[in-house]
Amino acid sequence: SQPTTGVLYKEDNYIIMTTVDKEKYKCLLPLIASGNEEEEKDYKGPTPGELLEPLFKQSSCSYRIESYWTYEVCHGKHIRQYHEEKETGQKINIQEYYLGNMIMKNPLSEPDQGEKENSKDGAKEIPTKNIEGQMTPYYPVELGNGTPCSLRQNLPRSSTVMYICHPEAKHEILSVAEVTTCEYEVVILTPLLCNHPKYRFRASPVNDIFCQSLPGSPLKPHNLEQLEKQQEMQKMPFRRVKEEEMPSTKEEKFSSIHKPVAVGSHQLLTVGTTHISKLTDEQLIKEFLSGSYCFHGGVGWWKYEFCYGKYVHQYHEDKESGKTSVVVGTWNKEEHIEWSRKNAARTFYLREDGTQTVRMVSHFYGNGDVCDLTDKPRQVTVKLKCKESDSPHAVTIYMLEPHSCQYILGVESPVICKILDTADEYGLLSVPS
Repeated sequence: SQPTTGVLYKEDNYIIMTTVDKEKYKCLLPLIASGNEEEEKDYKGPTPGELLEPLFKQSSCSYRIESYWTYEVCHGKHIRQYHEEKETGQKINIQEYYLGNMIMKNPLSEPDQGEKENSKDGAKEIPTKNIEGQMTPYYPVELGNGTPCSLRQNLPRSSTVMYICHPEAKHEILSVAEVTTCEYEVVILTPLLCNHPKYRFRASPVNDIFCQSLPGSPLKPHNLEQLEKQQEMQKMPFRRVKEEEMPSTKEEKFSSIHKPVAVGSHQLLTVGTTHISKLTDEQLIKEFLSGSYCFHGGVGWWKYEFCYGKYVHQYHEDKESGKTSVVVGTWNKEEHIEWSRKNAARTFYLREDGTQTVRMVSHFYGNGDVCDLTDKPRQVTVKLKCKESDSPHAVTIYMLEPHSCQYILGVESPVICKILDTADEYGLLSVPS
């Protein structure tokens, strides 16, 4: 099936391909639009600073949790790096450094003046940063006057915050790097910049070609069928283990579809959007609630896997060292019910007509891997929220760590919208009748 968004395909823009076995296929070629440069020249909309203004005005902060440090970026205000030590019966000790503070009263006024003047004659060069091999345009905001740095004669720490366009992001911190001693670079993903054509991702030159079999030819070329069978045989030893654990054997048919959709062609910038259009809504809900269809997501170093009624895993995949995986929490129905007696398992939204609808359900997953900082098992509260989207099968996942090794996993998807109202008093969901 052809995509309904993105690159355009027309029925009359095709070539006929013939395989060595004389099988014939009509292959539709994508129409590559070349209007980007014209759009950039004609752009007269808000400057990047003006596009980011709502983020600065609403005093919002973004967080990135790493193994020891937590990074806090309060947009237009400061960047803080801190670690909390909790000891039983004692107060919390916080070790913290400010990596930069906003010096100007109005952070957006000065850069924008020069920006507007330069944009008239095109002299303003937009800086780019290499992210996973792709030169990505960014908008820099400088922050100085941080905590004094003893390694540099007590000069204050300083940072450059690089805002880059990502249409599905929530202002996440993609990375924090110390480029030289006590000078930092922080990369933030934001949808706000995407309204400016010069800050959008350059479309990858690689586009799919869709091929349809012509009368007398099989749906797939014979050689391709053989190749796929060989690949399936190689995977078999690994799959048998999984099948014993899974109540639904349908899952294997869809395993190849569980891929995050990247911006450009780079996996690093995924927010966890998955497209599963081959499943009907009813099938998908049954697969999800049985735990055999899992949601994947996350931005940056750690990614997350959430299998409803089974577990939450945090993992990092590396070409050299392979996959590192941490069990954040596992499902135990009795433990969850006990937890739900003391915590709100359901939160409601009041409609205009006075009726109530479930807005979010919270589930407790305990007994994860033991945490070095607390010597206790990790645990996570999973918050399932309804999120309307143009893509009916999209999912967004993010994680917070309000206390050491006690997590909150946010899972938002249109799929959840369809089952929230089935939640019982414990927040447990079922297939809609």
